[in-house]
Amino acid sequence: MKEAGYVEGQNVLIEYRWAEDQHDRLPELLADLIHRQVAVIATPPSTRTAVAAKAATNTVPIVFGIGDDPVKLGLVANLARPGGNATGVSYLSQEIGPKRLGLLHELVSGAALVAVLINPNSEFAESATRDLQTAARAIGQRLDIFKATTKSEIDTAFRTLVGRQADALMIVADTLFLSRRVQLVTLAARRAIPAIWTSREYADIGGLMSYGTNLADVWRQVGVYTGRILKGAKPADLPVEQPTKFEFIINLQTATTLCLDVPPTLLARADEGQIPGPPG
Repeated sequence: MKEAGYVEGQNVLIEYRWAEDQHDRLPELLADLIHRQVAVIATPPSTRTAVAAKAATNTVPIVFGIGDDPVKLGLVANLARPGGNATGVSYLSQEIGPKRLGLLHELVSGAALVAVLINPNSEFAESATRDLQTAARAIGQRLDIFKATTKSEIDTAFRTLVGRQADALMIVADTLFLSRRVQLVTLAARRAIPAIWTSREYADIGGLMSYGTNLADVWRQVGVYTGRILKGAKPADLPVEQPTKFEFIINLQTATTLCLDVPPTLLARADEGQIPGPPG
């Protein structure tokens, strides 16, 4: 937004709202923003919030950052010309879940059981679980699904998966887990569980591997589109952006701590292979 000439506190006011994973609060929060006659509603990084915003107004411009197909969700008519009051970025996080499982399987090839942590309140829970189970059957990998919606439930899930002798871990992309990434990475390090994460924000603080869109680029594009709309552009005319590449990060220091040998073929495909080690 600064590139468009907008600086918070000088010539633009930003009203922040956070539902704290209580999705039933979204209509109330959005109604309040609409009542305040905001110029734009930006909804990164939540698909559910974007859908709720679209349901709440067909006039206030919406700029979303979501991990799903906005056409399928009814947010836009098509990617090239959205045609309504919404546009933004679709970074396809859920579709690459099976790819993450494959990378984890390649690194920890002897894993008898892979634990999958999922937020059951997520709109992706059912489809993501189904896609991962299909991918697991194709490579002969056994999965165990664990659910968590709070900090304490995450702790409980880790105790349970360790008790079941899970050999590795992956998570299904979710804003709750992103906000709890320090807790998650710390627990994985303490339990010495190899894990693959959904974005570099986890690997940067010690997660073993991550594969996904650069979220900083997504948020930046949401800000760019917000600035353009404030200058008069119409969401209907701004094509939905999609990632041109996904980042694959391997934390070699964490791999060494876990006594894992990274196959050269895997390391050769990584965008980065040397970043800070595990917390604590």
